[in-house]
Amino acid sequence: MMLMRTDPFRDLDRLTQQMFGTDGTTARPSVMPMDAWRDGDTFQVEFDLPGVDPDSIDLDVERNVITVKAERPARASDAELIAAERPRGVFSRQLILGDNLDTDRITANYDTGVLTLQIPVAEQAKPRKIAITHDGDDRHAINA
Repeated sequence: MMLMRTDPFRDLDRLTQQMFGTDGTTARPSVMPMDAWRDGDTFQVEFDLPGVDPDSIDLDVERNVITVKAERPARASDAELIAAERPRGVFSRQLILGDNLDTDRITANYDTGVLTLQIPVAEQAKPRKIAITHDGDDRHAINA
């Protein structure tokens, strides 16, 4: 598998947040929805982070683990809150990438509340042709 989630309890956490009305803190990160797909020789990953200040987004890569952290701060106002459906606090997500991805060439862009990562497939993981020789010295290419 090329891309794996490291949070198997995400749906349980989301349900708990809905039932108990709790929001994220630094001790228990909130949910960060994500889509991931392969487009040719690049993996695309999109994280929904609406209303998050781009300066609060932190993206780290260590070996083959990407960690994304962001924060939507609590309201500073003492006004009476009528509804609070948008989670606030720290959002965190880790992805474990396969060895076939080039973590040295990851690019990131944040636009209209969506953080987009582009992760290229490593050159050594791309398909290539291997020439095969036999007694007649004819060469035939076989896709690897």
